[in-house]
Amino acid sequence: MKNITKLIVGETEKEIRVDQFLTDKKKELSRTRVKNLILKEMLKINNSVIKDPSKKVSVGDNIIFEIPDPKKASLKPYEYKLDIVHEDSDLIVINKNAGISMHPSVGNYDNTIVNALINYDKKLSNIGDELRPGIVHRIDKDTSGLIVIAKNNISHESLSSQFAEHSITRVYQALIWGKLRPQNGKIETFITRSSKNRQLMEVGITKGKKAITNYKTLETFENDKVPTLSLVECRLETGRTHQIRVHMSYKGNNILGDKKYKKKFKKFKNIDPKLEEYILKLDRQFLHAKILGFDHPRSGERMEFSSNLPSNLDNILKKLRNTNK
Repeated sequence: MKNITKLIVGETEKEIRVDQFLTDKKKELSRTRVKNLILKEMLKINNSVIKDPSKKVSVGDNIIFEIPDPKKASLKPYEYKLDIVHEDSDLIVINKNAGISMHPSVGNYDNTIVNALINYDKKLSNIGDELRPGIVHRIDKDTSGLIVIAKNNISHESLSSQFAEHSITRVYQALIWGKLRPQNGKIETFITRSSKNRQLMEVGITKGKKAITNYKTLETFENDKVPTLSLVECRLETGRTHQIRVHMSYKGNNILGDKKYKKKFKKFKNIDPKLEEYILKLDRQFLHAKILGFDHPRSGERMEFSSNLPSNLDNILKKLRNTNK
């Protein structure tokens, strides 16, 4: 089913963007939601389909806007212990373990965070993809840390808008090979899908989506018993697919344990044997979503959460620090 909205542009509304015009008229919809519907060809102006959200409207324009009813998801519950950091009537903040995907997709429709939430009978927003109820943002399967899930459509719209406006605080910690040059800075590039491997992303020279990562080096480990490694903090301004992994690879400092954007682990002479064991056993990338902050969709209160590194990552740091003395 679809709800059809018909509007005529008035004298005071001329020369504004059509997505802004529709957001003003349909205050229950975020600008992001309106934009996505326009891109899905749900808008007609004077009986012509319009796919450009930035198109300016003119006096007398006849607007027809289709708003699909929310989809119902038919997903299997998955019995999996969730680490819930915060929950209220509007949202859930989860500390995600590495090794579990956020939502169903090809190859895995049953064993995901979404399926686990359904198992606990959590009510989730349903305005997006039917396989992604509640999902406002994602972190990779083999990345751990904080994520926020929307329990209703109003919260979903609000959180999506905050992500679109880059007002969400997202801070990650990563252990990388070598030392960044400079040690602190900003990486600003385009990121696009790899032309060689469609499962990977890469820095684009002239095409792709703008991606900005602010980073600073927290610690560097370098002596005759360890390979040179650096613990870095990455603060995201944008949230592109694999952004930190691509940006670190672009700098020549791949993340430890990253299987896709990997640097081959070499046999180091005189390396501490326990440290070598920890590194060789690492079955994930050393990347953790440590801090997540946002404005609560209902109260407007600024909320910020922090998460400790999982033990397998923390053990590597402890061993590095001991051998760095």
